[in-house]
Amino acid sequence: MSANGSPTGQQPTATSDVVKDSAFLRACRREPVPHTPVWFMRQAGRSLPEYRKVREGIGMLDSCMRPDLVTEITLQPVRRHHVDAAIFFSDIVVPLKAIGIDLDIKPGVGPVVERPVRTRADLARLRDLTPDDVSYVTEAIGMLTRELGPTPLIGFAGAPFTLASYLVEGGPSRTYENAKAMMYGDPELWADLLDRLADVTAAFLKVQIEAGASAVQLFDSWAGALAPADYRRSVMPASAKVFRAVAGHGVPRIHFGVGTGELLGLMGEAGADVVGVDWRVPLDEAARRVGPGKALQGNLDPTVLFAGREAVEARTREVLDTAAGLEGHVFNLGHGVMPSTDPDALTHLVDYVHTRTAR
Repeated sequence: MSANGSPTGQQPTATSDVVKDSAFLRACRREPVPHTPVWFMRQAGRSLPEYRKVREGIGMLDSCMRPDLVTEITLQPVRRHHVDAAIFFSDIVVPLKAIGIDLDIKPGVGPVVERPVRTRADLARLRDLTPDDVSYVTEAIGMLTRELGPTPLIGFAGAPFTLASYLVEGGPSRTYENAKAMMYGDPELWADLLDRLADVTAAFLKVQIEAGASAVQLFDSWAGALAPADYRRSVMPASAKVFRAVAGHGVPRIHFGVGTGELLGLMGEAGADVVGVDWRVPLDEAARRVGPGKALQGNLDPTVLFAGREAVEARTREVLDTAAGLEGHVFNLGHGVMPSTDPDALTHLVDYVHTRTAR
């Protein structure tokens, strides 16, 4: 058995022993850490001038399909901020594009689907995803794990509900009227759609894990639009299927959504090892809602970074204080880095958390 061995009965991954012993993965496993680990959602790009430079003139989806560019963008925040984990640069709609869905990411709008999925006949367009469909992902992760050394790489995918929302609405929505109309009015079609998307999502995560990702995060960005009963009945089964599908690979599974304070317990119940918390719920209260046996991730309000160093440190101390009794804690923002954030504020935040929590 090599240094890449995994727990008994589980499939091997490309994670080396030194990566497995990283503060980030130890926190995910609820083990003692030398300091609270930090990474940021949307850290790969957005606020970094070096990101804007390498992306100039290149569309978002094209950027996600170029292994050299994916590697460079993923590494940029690790070099600059000294975060404890890298997040693979991609987009949640990449697997949909890979299986032939006609969509594009339009600047200032987001993903736009040319032909929304509204009928049972439309399901036929959602074929299975194979590793060959995303060979550029495998290549990029191979390049990244060689460059990252002891720093873990987080793979990610969009959760079935959020992907279904884009597919049914045809793009971003504030009300999700078409998606919810299908969920309420044709629950069998809705269940079949989410089940199909769960298979696509699980396959996309497996590609990333088998290529060398040390953890994975499932983004259910829009799950906060759901009542708990609707989430349990109409969404959680598909998310749980994704988590079960990758359970045997032995890597931590993180689950995150925005505005999901009322769903935190259910999101943990779906099968995550780590539950992401946005800034609306204090971490000690989030721990009560999630229950024992899970690590938590979060949860500084991203807008605090615009308030000056003194305010950032004060609010960060509050987050760390509420996390003091947690079984495991990964420091993060309560959502993604805003594009106009000063990169120096992020760098200082990482250093501040590391220094204040040094054991």
